[in-house]
Amino acid sequence: MQSAYPIEEIRADFPILSRTVRGGKPLVYLDNASTTQKPVQVISAIDDYYRNHNANIHRAVYELAEEATGAYEAARDKVARFINSPSREEVIFVRGTTEAINLVAYSWGRANVGPGDIIVTTEYEHHSNIVPWQLLAKEKGAELAYIDIDEKGELLLEQLDEHLETGRVKLVTFSLMSNVLGTISDVQGIASRCKAAGVPVLIDGAQAAPHMRVDVQALGCDFFAFSGHKMLAPTGIGALWVRREILEKMGPFHGGGDMIREVHKFETTWNDLPYKFEAGTPNIADTVGFGAAIDYLEGLGMEDVRRHEKSITEYALKRMAGVKGMTIYGTDEISRRGGVISFNFADVHPHDVAQIVDGEGVAIRSGHHCAQVLMEKLCVPATNRASFYVYNTREDVDALVTSLDKVARLFKLE
Repeated sequence: MQSAYPIEEIRADFPILSRTVRGGKPLVYLDNASTTQKPVQVISAIDDYYRNHNANIHRAVYELAEEATGAYEAARDKVARFINSPSREEVIFVRGTTEAINLVAYSWGRANVGPGDIIVTTEYEHHSNIVPWQLLAKEKGAELAYIDIDEKGELLLEQLDEHLETGRVKLVTFSLMSNVLGTISDVQGIASRCKAAGVPVLIDGAQAAPHMRVDVQALGCDFFAFSGHKMLAPTGIGALWVRREILEKMGPFHGGGDMIREVHKFETTWNDLPYKFEAGTPNIADTVGFGAAIDYLEGLGMEDVRRHEKSITEYALKRMAGVKGMTIYGTDEISRRGGVISFNFADVHPHDVAQIVDGEGVAIRSGHHCAQVLMEKLCVPATNRASFYVYNTREDVDALVTSLDKVARLFKLE
């Protein structure tokens, strides 16, 4: 971590970090892979919208409506810039990564996947990037295939080659960063193989977009999905980017207001991009908050965000390695992982660990993390997970390790 990183100023922007829990213990929040806390800048942007600009968008010419529409569309411009989209029309607002992937499975998948085709994903995917493809494969008589991981949590890309050689692969979809192992996928390795085979690529960017610079053009993907709530924005808002030549051929996902051009008794024509995929009154206020979150992160600089997170993660891995009885999952190569550390204590159930840690004011996640395919691979029912973000400090890590030492003592681990 560079000394110039303004950690105290950053922490002061998050009101919730000043509260206490469990009888007066300072809150140490380490469940950022699930959702992040919100800075006052985001909270204020939402408050200002409802206090001063609340109106429906795209449908009226009075001043409030023009202001609301302007704020909503300004957020789209910010998202497009944040991911280096060639065009703002390629950015679709959705409820989050889950809805984005379902949109692709429905609007693109049902038109392009048929009997005998293969959809390729990986063993470390979130359920949101498995279940929609299971549903599509069952409906269309297609096959869902997986790329396995090695003992370090890295993808075995030779298996991708084997799938592509069949000539039946219609889509390859994977997480840029695993929400359990923190593994950062070899995007260039995957995308180059798929491009050579003429196979489109969908990237689940839910864990990556909040933590590193994302450039959809450099990534070489065709679809990119991510959620706002994992990057300081409110829940219920996210974005899907689709390469324009693909997006123009896709049919609508939802039908209703704002996605139409004209509706007659027996025929409807569709609105221009991206509104064709944004039916009904959207989540306007939280979209404004999404834009404010992007402003905040860009103010920090995504390179500095990633640098800070690597420093905290490296420190945590070293400290946690000294705790008795602990197994840590994933690669030990810090450049190949994000700020997520999943671990277990021998036969101690993860829920017991999380409850003891919570008693010390430290919030971590326990469970299967919506990644049961990966849990089966690891031969465990669940893990504990600590995940870091822009406001976490080495003192947070020290508090975590102290609480984990208590777990080791209570269960007399060696």
